[in-house]
Amino acid sequence: MKSAEGKHFIYEKAQLIEVICQLRFPTILSIDTREPADFQDTVRVNFPRYVCQTEKLPAQGGAEPQSVRNHNFISEDGASKLSMTKNFIALSTMRYSSWEDFAHALDEPLGQFIRIYRPAYFERVGLRYINGFSRKSLELENCRWNDLFQPQYLSILDDDSIDEKNVSKCSVDLEMKLDSRATAKIHAGPGLVKRSVRTPNGVQTIQEQESRFILDQDIYMAGKVSLGEVTDALAQLHGHADRIFSDAITDVLHEAMEAVEL
Repeated sequence: MKSAEGKHFIYEKAQLIEVICQLRFPTILSIDTREPADFQDTVRVNFPRYVCQTEKLPAQGGAEPQSVRNHNFISEDGASKLSMTKNFIALSTMRYSSWEDFAHALDEPLGQFIRIYRPAYFERVGLRYINGFSRKSLELENCRWNDLFQPQYLSILDDDSIDEKNVSKCSVDLEMKLDSRATAKIHAGPGLVKRSVRTPNGVQTIQEQESRFILDQDIYMAGKVSLGEVTDALAQLHGHADRIFSDAITDVLHEAMEAVEL
C-alpha cells in the first residue's frame, strides 16, 4: 500500500480475502470449441491442475440460455487460479503478498495467452481487491467501526449514539470516475463472509460467524485497451486501489495490521 505521504507499506496482518485481475476481449470462439492444450503446456508448471466447467448464462431478449466453457488452471496448493473463457482471462489468488508478485504471476500466462490466441485488443481491464476486516483477528474487539474506517465509508455507523448490534444491515455502495479512463465500484460495510477455500482436493465454502467489515474495490478501465497498454493500465488501476484503501482506513487500523514500511 502507498500512503498519502508516498510511503510504501505491506501488512503482516493483511485482511485480504481475494484479489482478482480480469481482462475481457472480443469473443474468440476457438477457446469454447476445443481444449486449450497449447495454453496449458505453457502454464502447468505453476498451475498443474485443470478443471473445465460449463456454465449457463442468463437468457437475454427472449433468446435461449447460452452456455460457456470456463477453463480453470489451478495452483498445486489450490490458492491461485487462472480462468479462461471465450470472452475473458483472469487470475485470482487468496494468498496475495504484493502487487509486484501478483503482476509477475500474471505476466507469463498473459503473454502466452496473447501469443496463442492473438486477441485484437481488450474491452475491459479490471482489478478487484476484496478485504474482510476482522476485529477479532486484529485484537480490536473493543473498537467501533468508526475507530477503524473513515466516515465516508460508514453511513449511519459513524454515529456514536448508534448501537452497532442493533444495525442488521448498513453499507455504502458507489460508482465513480477516477480519471478520464478508470472507474471504481466500491462496496463497504459489515457482513458475514462465505469464504471459498481452495485445496488440492477441491473448493470448500466456509460460513464465518464473525461480522467483518467488507471493503470490496472493483477498479477498471472500459473501452478499447490495446495489447501494448495493458501493463501500464494495470499499474494505474493498482495505484488507484492503493489510494482508495489508504484513504479508507484510520491510523488505528493501519497500526493494528502491523504495517511494515518498504
